[in-house]
Amino acid sequence: MLLVFGLGIPAKVAFGVIHGVIPIILFTLNAVKNLNPVLLRTARVMRLSPWQTITTVLAPSVVPELLTGVRTGFSLTFLGVLIGEMFASQRGLGFLIINGINLHNVQMTTMVILVVIVFAIAANGLFLALDRRAHHGQ
Repeated sequence: MLLVFGLGIPAKVAFGVIHGVIPIILFTLNAVKNLNPVLLRTARVMRLSPWQTITTVLAPSVVPELLTGVRTGFSLTFLGVLIGEMFASQRGLGFLIINGINLHNVQMTTMVILVVIVFAIAANGLFLALDRRAHHGQ
């Protein structure tokens, strides 16, 4: 990554995208693949347009799995960006953690790690609530 993007924001973004996009794509592909064929046949029999089929059949069927993919992808992206900041950045939370470790600054390292943990738990809780709501709505 460092050879291609160098130090800075592009490397962090690329690292995060690589970690996060793949789970979202896999969950979405799995949801479309496991779509009940009866639903598509019913849409065809009802002569729904492609747009109507997408909005009334495909989207409601895929959204729960897509949200699961987004939740997983967000967690992996967040982790990827932190790792990218630890090794390929001169600022950011990951850099502060590594810098605090190198300077033996336990208070700063602990506080940054606590901020990261609180943010990660809050974001994951939000995505989990959305995920549960989408799955219960099926």
